[in-house]
Amino acid sequence: MSTVFSIAALLTGSALLLLAGGLHGLLLPVRGLAEGFSDSSLGLLGAGWALGYMAGCLCVPLIVQRVGHIRTFGVLASLAGITLLLNLLLLHPFTWVLLRSLSGFCFAGAAMIVESWLNERATNETRGKIFGIYTMINLGATTVGQMLLTLGDPNGYLFFVLGSIIYSLALLPTALSTAMTPAPLTQARLDPKLLWKNSPIAVVAIFLVGISNGAFGTLGAVYGRRIGLEVSDIAIMMSLALLIGAIIQIPIGYVSDRLDRRIVLVSVALMAMGIGTSLSLFGDYDTGLTIALVAAFGGTIYSMYPVIVAHASDHADPGDFLKTSGGLLLIFGTGTMIGPLAAAGLMTATYPGALFQVTAAAHLSMILFAIWRMTQRATLDTDEKTDFVPVVSTGRLSTPETSLLDPRTDQDELEDRVDEEDLETKPSN
Repeated sequence: MSTVFSIAALLTGSALLLLAGGLHGLLLPVRGLAEGFSDSSLGLLGAGWALGYMAGCLCVPLIVQRVGHIRTFGVLASLAGITLLLNLLLLHPFTWVLLRSLSGFCFAGAAMIVESWLNERATNETRGKIFGIYTMINLGATTVGQMLLTLGDPNGYLFFVLGSIIYSLALLPTALSTAMTPAPLTQARLDPKLLWKNSPIAVVAIFLVGISNGAFGTLGAVYGRRIGLEVSDIAIMMSLALLIGAIIQIPIGYVSDRLDRRIVLVSVALMAMGIGTSLSLFGDYDTGLTIALVAAFGGTIYSMYPVIVAHASDHADPGDFLKTSGGLLLIFGTGTMIGPLAAAGLMTATYPGALFQVTAAAHLSMILFAIWRMTQRATLDTDEKTDFVPVVSTGRLSTPETSLLDPRTDQDELEDRVDEEDLETKPSN
């Protein structure tokens, strides 16, 4: 209990950030459709967000080194609120794409700073508990943010103003925090040779999951609106997809710790492909069944990411978890840029259910590659595996700093990180 109390202010700031982010992310495609934006322009919103988010993960650590954590967080949270208001004032697809990139940059950086403070409070004994609480709170906050759309009309100004206010409120807990200034932020570093050597399937699968999750996360609301769902139904549908994706990770993690993780990944991908194909080919379901199927689809796609990371960690050398998770995050981000563009183009050329043709193609490719890899490398024994740790892979809940909170990160890695940062920041004589 004392652990939770000591980080309550930081968790509150993170919750407010994710609350605004959940509202922001679902509001834009819904309002964009009402303004007559094309599916292709709405797909560009997802690509813009992913590009900005990855840029934030790479660049914000350098900004923090120059001006400090609190100033940087204040600037980023303020800019995120400003971009949301500008979305209301500048109702044009091209402008929205640029603003979405900026909001992705701000969101990644602000989240990293909160996480760095949390990591400063974590010890080897409490890191797992803090990581679990942090993940649960952020998941709940994102869900509540999406559900706020059920309370009014997205065609007005209310939700834009409300989201901006919440972004501003997220400033307060960190600004008033008495915690010591954290260590410099961790940059995501991509080492393709290392990742491919450890686990080729992790590299390919995480990219394909990025395509699938990015397409669905960006255009799921567009699909719902195109088939005639009400805004409240869309909010419920997307929120359930996220929640079920988090809940189903518990049994999937249990099974993957005892079986070949590749078999588990193939099984989940088969379910996702089956549900997606059903939605694509037989899309004339009633509202309740459509919501249930889409929620089940979200449950499958959002549970793949942690299985892939766990599999890659199983084959990584001790002390390489940070490099592995950070590199996979960048590959995942690349997929989330491509997925919305491909799905939006196909939806524009054909029909709304084509969204799930793109996801099905990604899942089928993953299945075939995984089956081939199972013929090339034997599975590990259970006692050789790392522990499975749930992670929600929406593209908004993971940054390089998240890996430091992950209980799989050992003390040697943390000490090596500090030593490297000391050398980078130490002035030369």
